[in-house]
Amino acid sequence: MAYPLQIARRAGANLASAVRRAVAQAALPRKAGIWVVVRLTPAIEDLPPPHLPFAREVPVSLLEVLETLEAAAADPQVDGVLLRCDGVPAGWSKLLSLRRAVERLRESGKPVAVYAESLDAESLLVATAASAIWIPPSGHVLLVGLSAETFFVRGLLDHLDVRPEVIRIGTHKTAGDRLTRRSMSAEDREQLEALVDDLFAELVDGIASGRKLEPATVRELIDRGPYHAQAALEAGLVDACLYPDEVDERLVALSPPPPQERPGPRRVRLVDGSLYHGLRAGDPGWRPLLAGLPRIAYVVARGAIHRGAGSGGIATENLSALLERIRRDEEVRGVVLRLDSPGGDGTASDLLSRAVSLVVREKPVVVSMGDVVASGGYYVAAAADAIFAEAGTVTGSIGVVGGKVDLGGLYRRLGVGRESVERGARAGLLSEARGFTPAERAALREQMAAIYGGFVAHVAEHRSLSVEEVERVAQGRVWSGARARSLGLVDAIGGPLEALRDVRSRAGLRDTDRALVDVLPRLPQVPGLRSLLRLIPRRLGL
Repeated sequence: MAYPLQIARRAGANLASAVRRAVAQAALPRKAGIWVVVRLTPAIEDLPPPHLPFAREVPVSLLEVLETLEAAAADPQVDGVLLRCDGVPAGWSKLLSLRRAVERLRESGKPVAVYAESLDAESLLVATAASAIWIPPSGHVLLVGLSAETFFVRGLLDHLDVRPEVIRIGTHKTAGDRLTRRSMSAEDREQLEALVDDLFAELVDGIASGRKLEPATVRELIDRGPYHAQAALEAGLVDACLYPDEVDERLVALSPPPPQERPGPRRVRLVDGSLYHGLRAGDPGWRPLLAGLPRIAYVVARGAIHRGAGSGGIATENLSALLERIRRDEEVRGVVLRLDSPGGDGTASDLLSRAVSLVVREKPVVVSMGDVVASGGYYVAAAADAIFAEAGTVTGSIGVVGGKVDLGGLYRRLGVGRESVERGARAGLLSEARGFTPAERAALREQMAAIYGGFVAHVAEHRSLSVEEVERVAQGRVWSGARARSLGLVDAIGGPLEALRDVRSRAGLRDTDRALVDVLPRLPQVPGLRSLLRLIPRRLGL
């Protein structure tokens, strides 16, 4: 039974859809092909910040960019897509999701061009999926390989008479090494080298396949980088050196012949990607008034996991309450949890895992891993029905680390006295004015070992693995998404779109069934302004 408020909301949504279609008829010429211009910037996030009213640029999310590329692939009015690359989002998960979307766009028969003033290795990984790459004659390609750097501050702490007290369970749980060591341990080097090897292989294979080069040739090119524009052209890394005013002419050459219903010469009509998304890719269409369309909740959770509430990181009270509302909402047929977290508080992670498990009892939950889902983040992810990760996602770290910093020496150096009156043999265990006693350290290690055992058992139960199988890939070690897939820690390689397709299938929805995607949590913003701004065509400049 539909309530009056629900009917009013659906009627309002239909009115908004009608406005979008009316504006689309004016902004998107029906009898002419268009090139959609998608701007890639480092500011693209899973959940973009609220925009300022009347700001020049409207922030877009990764999901919106992926939806735009997917819609363009199926839209007969779209002649092609121009990626205006002003940098790319940070993190390998986002890069690989974007690259796959570009590959699918090309597979649909649509040309994709990239124009950038400069390209680094990460930008080039995305760009090489396109049909053509152009940079200005003064541009450059900073293809110099990959590097993972780690700082160690033990020497600085010694100068300050500060002593870190770190306890870890797991041979490769090395987060505390930054405080306790002056250089990289053998275990830390082992896992970092394996991770960088996997990422480097993705980079080499991507460039090789996109530019039709042998992997050995790409490795040689990386070793000889960086390149100025002409050298990059001669090396086959780009297709032309163009100024912005020369781009339109090249787009005309890439455009397919006009179909019969669009007679006349080829022309280039540029449409901003955020405008195209607002008018076409993001338009859910008409909604029945008396029955709601099925909905998929796309929940973004990012940052360190902690107890309580608050706007920073992943707060247990906030996310648990959101998941509970989703669980009770009968119109929500499935959930994609877009998770990006290095972990955090163990109890908080367990509480969130429980919240996910309660939703799983009612409807399917699929995790889409971001750039890092490790430690407590992986603990939460394991409770879902399925886990998707990109090959470059950093995941695992099934282990426990904890401790404190002993500031007693620093206090003495500064002439600060501190005394306490205690009752109980271990009352001062958490004091920063002294280190752990042997008994305290042993007790803490015992407690952390129990937490580690629970972590391993939790993963074994939810991933249908034996405890022995989990133990072999645990010990605090991090893995790339590609390795994690082969080890059974994730189910498939993919990003947000693949996770959405999977959860639709698990919810019993066919490919032809319409469903609304609710991106949550909704950010505070001036009502309606974002939608209105997206309907205003802007003159594009390259």
